[in-house]
Amino acid sequence: MTRKTQTQISAFVSIGTKHRLERYVEAHGVKKAAVVESALLHHLQALEELPADIVIPPRLVVSRESFEAILTQMESPGEPTEAMKALFKGADPGAGGSGRSKGLPRAAEPRLSAPGSKESKPGRADH
Repeated sequence: MTRKTQTQISAFVSIGTKHRLERYVEAHGVKKAAVVESALLHHLQALEELPADIVIPPRLVVSRESFEAILTQMESPGEPTEAMKALFKGADPGAGGSGRSKGLPRAAEPRLSAPGSKESKPGRADH
């Protein structure tokens, strides 16, 4: 009797994610299955080892009202408070004052999706 070492899973992903995966496998000459398994293992390990409050979801789903309020705030952010200025003065100089962590790729930033929308907006003001 042979023992199965692999199984097939199925998942729906966005068209954008599919295209990114296809570009990656084409550019690096690897199989989609290897990329998906590696990504799942990496993600699951992070979820198991990191405190839940520091894991940033790739998408944030908000109500239509909250989405509009966030969008308005992003388009006209206002002046930083003294506390924000102090925080940024002590920030990693490699972050360039953008508020992003050093080394955090743009693709890893959270995206905001309004309910029922087909598009998502980057979770930052300079999109």
